[in-house]
This record gives sequence, structure tokens and C-alpha cells, in this order.
Amino acid sequence: MMLIGVDPHKSTHTATAVAPATNSDRGSIRIDASFRGYRKLLAWAVQWPERTWAVENAEGLGHHLAGWLVSKGEVVVDVAPAATARIRQLSRGGRRKNDRIDAAAAASVAAMHGDARPVHAETTADSLALLDERRKTLSENRTRSVNQLHALLRELLPGGVPTDLTAAKASTVLRGPRPSTGTGKVRKSLVKDLIADIKRYDAQLIDNTAAMSELLDVHGTTLREIPGVGPVLAARIVGRTGRASRFPTAAAYANYTGAAPVEIASGDSTRHRLSRYGDRELNSALHTIAMIQIRMRGSAGRAYYDKKIAEGKTPKEAKRCLKRRLADLCWRTMIRDERRTKPVELARQAEAA
Repeated sequence: MMLIGVDPHKSTHTATAVAPATNSDRGSIRIDASFRGYRKLLAWAVQWPERTWAVENAEGLGHHLAGWLVSKGEVVVDVAPAATARIRQLSRGGRRKNDRIDAAAAASVAAMHGDARPVHAETTADSLALLDERRKTLSENRTRSVNQLHALLRELLPGGVPTDLTAAKASTVLRGPRPSTGTGKVRKSLVKDLIADIKRYDAQLIDNTAAMSELLDVHGTTLREIPGVGPVLAARIVGRTGRASRFPTAAAYANYTGAAPVEIASGDSTRHRLSRYGDRELNSALHTIAMIQIRMRGSAGRAYYDKKIAEGKTPKEAKRCLKRRLADLCWRTMIRDERRTKPVELARQAEAA
């Protein structure tokens, strides 16, 4: 078995082959970051029939190369840059740093089975993550346009307009003012442009939701059966979680989402405080689900919330307990979905091969 560490850069990649048994350098190659360079790299690596690739920062600069290698049937692991830095500090090289040393350090991390993480082929979860990121951008742009529209309408109309402003309402309101000054006419023209922008964002958000629903059907998730979880929240949870089986327990997943309280203990004093770590987007999704369920009379979430209130917890503490419970429920649901759909995914991969 040969470990091939890769130090990726924007324009070039450097690979170094390291023998795990002796941790010795067996050769290195530098390629351009292009498909031609990828093929040259793979042709160089065939001299070792049994090999594993250790790509530094496979979620960043090494993402494209790692994905390409996986598509060719190669075994690839992701190595964090911080892990290679620790290897350099412990080496005999006096903290020297160059691309070949960095690549060898990535291979050394994989040899020690420390921080290396397997890289898998992209799935519908990755597509949902892209759609969720796009939706976030669209929503932010729409909010910015609505705020600008409010500011301009306040200068066109006495008192402005109500806060629940839509493109249709703004178009109706705009029929009234007849500015007589040049600046007023420019202001009205900009309002028309902003209304058109908001209409476009609304249409794109509708298309985005439809695309999410279609991919969720392909993914086969049952998250939408949980009260309060629609296509947007389900797409965010699946997209940002990825493979649910990478979390060994529900507690590990709750810690990843920031829903698990942090224990602060010193001597005989022990208390728990709110976690500020974890994936904040996932935490926000759990918060939204919790708030929806609390408002749903007769729901299991509302019953659990009321139970915690009866135990003497404050509304804020009861809501945090519900979020922790929802994190467990989402993880168990995704684990069941993954086990159910795994045979189907294997069949699709066999057909593609």
C-alpha cells in the first residue's frame, strides 16, 4: 500500500508518495491544475497498484481533484491543513515548508489514521446544499432590495408604506405619486427597478423550492413527515448534514448542530450553558422547527414543551430542550432513510459503472 499526499494550490498540485511502513519519500510530481495534469498524475501513480490518496483541504482547493479521483474509482481521504502543520512541527526538518513537504505531511497524517476523513462521491445531499446556499443568497438580496424600496417610498410618499410590502403592493402604491422634480423622477424610476428585482427574486425562490422538492423525492428522505419541516428546512438539514452515518450517535449529531448544552464543571460546581459552536445554519433550522411545533396545539412538540414548563423550566430552557430532542429525531430519521435507500444507491452506482 502506498499513500500519496497531495498539496493543492489554485494553479498547481504537488503529490508525494510515502511508504506507510517506513514513512519514507518514494517520489514526487508537480502538475498543472487541469484535466491534462490530472491524467498525468494518475499515470504517474499507476506504478503503485495499491494506493490511497491523502488530499489536503479536500473541501477547499483540493475539492475538484478529490472529486475527480473518486470518480475514477480511487480511494481518497481528506486531511485538514492544521493536521499537516502539526506533522511539520514534530518532524526533524526544523519546520521547513514547501509543497513537497506539505504533500508528504498529508500522507503521514493519513498513515496515522488521525484526522483523515474519507471522501465520497457527490450525492443529492451535495446538490441540496448548493440549492440551500443559493436560496440564502436570493433571500438576502430580496431583503436588501425591499429595504431599499422602503427607503425610496418614504421619500416619495408621506409616512412611507406598511412593513409587509410585496412587489404587487408596491406597484399599486407607485401609481399615486407624480413627482415634479428631476430627483423625484429618478427616485420613482429606481422604485420601478427595485420592484422588478423583487419580482424576479420571488420567481427564483419559487423555482428554488420546486428544485428542492424534486431532489428530496430523489433522495428519499422522510424528514418532511416531521411536523414543521417543509422542503426548504428538509433540504437544509440534509444538505448540511451530508451522510448521517458519519455521526456515531445522536449525541454527536446534537453537538455538531450546537443543540447540546456545554457542561462547565469545576470542583463541586457543575452547570450547563448554551453552546455557541456547531453548524449555526442547522441550529437555526432546528430553532425554526421548534417554534413551529410550539405554536401547533396538540402536537408532540408542544406537549413536550408544556411538560418542561410544568417541571419548572423557563420558556427559553424548555425551547432548548425541544431543540435537543428534535436534533435526535432528525438524526434517527436520516439514519433510517440512509439504511433504506442504500441498496438503491448501490444499484445506481453499478449501472453508472
